[in-house]
Amino acid sequence: MFQGAAEISLDAKGRLAVPTRHRNALLSASGGGAIVLTAHPDGCLLLYPRLAWEPIGSRMQSLSSFNEQARWWQRLLVGHAEELELDAQGRILVSPALRKFAGLKRNAMLVGQGSHFELWDAELWESKLAQALAKAGSAPPPGTENFSL
Repeated sequence: MFQGAAEISLDAKGRLAVPTRHRNALLSASGGGAIVLTAHPDGCLLLYPRLAWEPIGSRMQSLSSFNEQARWWQRLLVGHAEELELDAQGRILVSPALRKFAGLKRNAMLVGQGSHFELWDAELWESKLAQALAKAGSAPPPGTENFSL
């Protein structure tokens, strides 16, 4: 399970180092190395172990090509998906296209989501987080009405 948030930096070439505490778990969950990085409609990137991504990618590809909304989801999620390997220093190279999509500059946030990570530009993350916290008191998400922490 991937959890926790980490402030990270991209270098001048667009590489980011996966934090050591997540590196081994990510490699183990990916069956030895390959990971998938793709776009998300919220403006972040998703980082999956390849084995966790495969059923999601397959399901996206099985959607009807006659449905306009389905085609755009396919274009976003499958069309942007890139299979990557961690280098010897535990880094991945984020392509220029994905950096542009997510507005990634130097500072970023890697946020665990259980089965995967979200990768956010740090400024966008702070803005989205502030918006979400401002709305948090209005009503709990569906299915959590009787949930307590």
